[in-house]
Amino acid sequence: MAMRVFNLSCAQAHVFEGWFASADAFADQASRQLIACPVCGSTEVTKMLSAPRINLGASEPQQRPAVAPRSAPPEPIADLPPGPSPGGRALDPAEVQKIFFAMARKVMESTEDVGDRFVDEARKIHYEEAPNRAIRGSATREEAAELQDEGIEVFALPVPASLKGPLQ
Repeated sequence: MAMRVFNLSCAQAHVFEGWFASADAFADQASRQLIACPVCGSTEVTKMLSAPRINLGASEPQQRPAVAPRSAPPEPIADLPPGPSPGGRALDPAEVQKIFFAMARKVMESTEDVGDRFVDEARKIHYEEAPNRAIRGSATREEAAELQDEGIEVFALPVPASLKGPLQ
C-alpha cells in the first residue's frame, strides 16, 4: 500500500511528519483528535502545504542528493560535533528538535523513573541511604531549589508526553 506523507503543524507551530493511507485517513484521524504533536501533545493539528512528487516517467533513475530520511534514528549525542552547531551554521528548528529528542531519549533510557518520589530518592542517594544511580521524576521548583541548597545536583528537563511512555 502506498503511504502519503504529510507535513503537519500543531497549534503551537511545531512542525512534524505524519504517514497516512490517504488524505481521507488523515482527515478522519484529525477529526477524532487521534493525531498528537510529538513535542507538546496538542491534538489541534493541521496539514501544511507541501511540494508534490511528480513522476515524469524518466526511463533512467535520476541522481538525487543523499539525504537521511527523517524517520532515521537520531545520532548519538556523543557523536555530535563540538561547537554551537554542525559546520558553524545556524541550526534550523528541525535540527534543534532532532537533537533535543535524541538527548531526551538518552536521558529516559539511562535513568530510573521514580516519579513523585524523586525528592526523597535524591536525598537518600545523596546521603548514601540508597544505592547510587541516575534517577528522574517530578519535583516543584521549590523542592528542586531545596535539593540544590543541600548540594544535590538536579536539573529540569521538560519531556514531551510522547517520550514518557514505553521506549521503542
